[in-house]
Amino acid sequence: MTATTEELKVVLAQPRGFCAGVERAIDIVERALEKFGAPVYVRHEIVHNKFVVETLRERGAIFVEEVDEIPEGAVTVFSAHGVAKKVENGALERQLDVIDATCPLVTKVHKEGRRYSEKGYDIVLIGHIGHPEVEGTLGQIPGTVHVISEPEEVGDLNVADPDRVAFVTQTTLSVNDTKDVIAALKKRFTNIVGPDTRDICYATQNRQTAVIAMAKQVDLLLVVGAHNSSNSNRLREIGQNFGIPSYLIEDASMFDPAWLTGDVKTVGVTAGASAPEKLVQETIARLRNYRTVTVETLDGVEENVHFKLPRELADVPRKEDAMKAWAVTTA
Repeated sequence: MTATTEELKVVLAQPRGFCAGVERAIDIVERALEKFGAPVYVRHEIVHNKFVVETLRERGAIFVEEVDEIPEGAVTVFSAHGVAKKVENGALERQLDVIDATCPLVTKVHKEGRRYSEKGYDIVLIGHIGHPEVEGTLGQIPGTVHVISEPEEVGDLNVADPDRVAFVTQTTLSVNDTKDVIAALKKRFTNIVGPDTRDICYATQNRQTAVIAMAKQVDLLLVVGAHNSSNSNRLREIGQNFGIPSYLIEDASMFDPAWLTGDVKTVGVTAGASAPEKLVQETIARLRNYRTVTVETLDGVEENVHFKLPRELADVPRKEDAMKAWAVTTA
């Protein structure tokens, strides 16, 4: 397909892209490199985005799966997803200089789970088995923890005392994602306790709400994000649930111009919480190769959440060229 004068309206979701937890995690790696020099070791992908990981790798970050791959005493960053206690203990044994980039909202889930566990509750963790955040949370809460993701699983739960059950949730699930499971839990365990819905990750909820609003006015949905990103996959699923052709792309190179065939006049574009705005703008630039593009940003929540940096990095400035990798460019 070659470029034509046929118009294509691109509607951008608001908000989209980086959340405060992701910004903080990336900031931590960049400032650690500035303060301590390369290499800085990162346990697991700092966030679920290949572009982010490769950019930080080029600057001197070394990504590993386990702490026993890290030289003793080395500067080490734990990813935004959080880690289990055994990982913390392994880092301590190797005398690693650890900087924790766990999202503060994930840390809050860990604390809530431990508080319930200390009171003798069975904990139900609503999330996806195998997700790094869930693995970390499981390793942070002592006692009995059951992981479920669907309402149908509630009936199979085997708890010690039906009157002492609590629940916590994976932060990359929204209120909409968890409401049916929570309703099923409350129906079976009438005395169940858990966090208020206000404790659900604001970024996950806001991005899903924006896509729901956008889905009513687009013919095609593009979600910029990694295929192993839980929140990005969910954004694509929301589009599909509205009957809209919806695709998850890691970057502009994955866009297939065949998706524009037929009566596609309006394309919605959003990005998962780990995807930088640069990739969104490059996607719009790719669309300009095939149509005459106009861009409109929907009204939506203006996020102004910022999380504090670890004390040891708070006074380290970020280099201007480091920030450019994630910067907004005009398409």
